[in-house]
Amino acid sequence: MPNPAPAVARKRRFNSDGRLTAIVLFVPPAILLFTLFVAVPLINAGTYSGYNWSGYGDPEKWVGLKNFQIAAGHSVFHQALWNTVKIIAASAFIQMPLAMALALMIYRKTWSNTVFRLIFFLPYILAEVATGLIWSFVFDGDYGVTAMVTGALGVNPVFPLSDRTWAMPVVLFVIVWKFFGFHMMIFIAALQGIPEDVVEAARIDGAKPFQIARYVKIPMLKPAIAVSGFFALIGSLQLFDLIVPLTNGGPSNSTQTIVTYLYQFGLERLNVGFGSAVGLILFALCVVLAISYRNIFMREG
Repeated sequence: MPNPAPAVARKRRFNSDGRLTAIVLFVPPAILLFTLFVAVPLINAGTYSGYNWSGYGDPEKWVGLKNFQIAAGHSVFHQALWNTVKIIAASAFIQMPLAMALALMIYRKTWSNTVFRLIFFLPYILAEVATGLIWSFVFDGDYGVTAMVTGALGVNPVFPLSDRTWAMPVVLFVIVWKFFGFHMMIFIAALQGIPEDVVEAARIDGAKPFQIARYVKIPMLKPAIAVSGFFALIGSLQLFDLIVPLTNGGPSNSTQTIVTYLYQFGLERLNVGFGSAVGLILFALCVVLAISYRNIFMREG
């Protein structure tokens, strides 16, 4: 007969170390919140995506997959997807390298480095809406900083946010400016966890500062780089409240993202069924890319 003593001992340890209490106290509220704010809206979106529904009254006009077909064939949706790819690329190849370079310069614990960290981190503290409004004024060709510069130079006014060629580069610039401080702090925390004796050993072996950064510090930052890239990817897919006050998706839909597209062509136009379909597409993209990223870049070992 099997001896029940080990199982009883494990159960007693499980009860005595507080894990059972933690599960009872915290798991039900977490499940409730997940159900209310994730599962139920997702089920509702899946239901409404099959209707041509304005959001008022009960959905009655069933259209099946037509909303998905409309989105798949809409040129503005294609532009929104392409802009999202641009934002992901700017985050990965401009924002993160800039954040890492600054982190390597100011990660040591000195009062001057603390001041610089605060300065570089301040843009991230600003609300996205406030950031968009500030930069929309900066690039205003009539009254903003751009108008002051063009007036001082004696040239014609410039309106970059109203130019299809320059609007998206300006948006990418603002995104990099806004969020690089967040990624910088991730890298600073990781750099401060590198054992100092490893760096000192490389220095004794004759390695120059650049070589130490290239061959010692950066390889040890791989977990932090993976986490930073994950936040950049998911944040790029969900970008909304920075775009609306800055360009509102214009000019001529040239700066639309998936979320602004959902908002303008779904909610603003009272086409909740179509907006629900776009929301499901966005959800599927987030899940697929998040799982793929985790399996490729965040595997243990």
